Amino acid sequence: MPLILDQHLYAHADRVKGKVVLITGAASGIGRSTAAKYASYGANVIVADLNYPAAQQTAKELRTTDGQILAIKCDVTIWEDVLAAFELAMEKFGTVDIVVANAGVGESAYLQLVRKDEHGRIIKPSTKTVDINLTGVLYTVHLAQHYLLLNRLDETPLKSVIILGSVASWWFLAGAQYTATKHAVLGLMRSLDPSFTEKGIRIATIHPWFADTDIVPRYLKIGLAGIPLVPVNRIVDAIFNASTDPDPSASGSSYWAQPGPVYRIPREEFKLGVYDLIDREGNAMFVLKDANSVQRIMKYLQDITHLFWNPVLKKTMVYGTLGIGVVLAWRHLRQAPVFGS
Repeated sequence: MPLILDQHLYAHADRVKGKVVLITGAASGIGRSTAAKYASYGANVIVADLNYPAAQQTAKELRTTDGQILAIKCDVTIWEDVLAAFELAMEKFGTVDIVVANAGVGESAYLQLVRKDEHGRIIKPSTKTVDINLTGVLYTVHLAQHYLLLNRLDETPLKSVIILGSVASWWFLAGAQYTATKHAVLGLMRSLDPSFTEKGIRIATIHPWFADTDIVPRYLKIGLAGIPLVPVNRIVDAIFNASTDPDPSASGSSYWAQPGPVYRIPREEFKLGVYDLIDREGNAMFVLKDANSVQRIMKYLQDITHLFWNPVLKKTMVYGTLGIGVVLAWRHLRQAPVFGS
């Protein structure tokens, strides 16, 4: 697992000057610090956040830098809001270069806690965590793959999508919805990596250790007392490096941001241990993986026959039998004497 030395984290910082960066949840916390970092290197930043006054304040404070900073109200669970953020970038700058899907919340409702109303009926749990941490990311990434390709004029363009994962992407926490969403965004990144690579778009996930932000509830911070929390700036380091590294092979990686150095987990590392076993066994089941294998060709033909020919054959037999029956009945009626003759 490659360690990224501190002196290399911003080795390609000059690539962001004049670029357009769209960050969701950028009015505070990790998002705000990330916006400040890109702005400090001359990027134009769209500060998209549900808290519009805070987004405006952030944009105002960052406008002392070389780049332009714009604020927009954006609830990532509302498709039209996310779309409007991308459209603002296009309207003002004519392009989008880096998208950081940062907006996220902690656990909104513990699935382990069943609540009932006054009639004893189970109350539907809030899915706010899933709506923001997963649906919001899906909206953001879906739009990013379109807008990052518009007006793409550079010979060596910088196009990146960064998704905020968590330690909970690998490790379970008490918050089941939060853990589920962070597992999901890792899978999302890995699933999109091949198609994004073909389009020349970098994609990566950032997985911070517990950070000293409001998203970590107070009771958990108490439980973590004595254990170092990762500084927000270290998470920003990982985001920045993941988005600017020009090495194509680094795309599709996950970045482990912790109190110490930043580690990059290459896509190949997810094939170790049980993952490698499942991957090998799963690939072995794909038909025609080895085009020279007669056995696989026969299996392919057998499956196609089962899926296509058998239903056709059954229908042919049914309709054929009915047809023959109708013909025989018609001939019989023609030859039979007329009643009463």
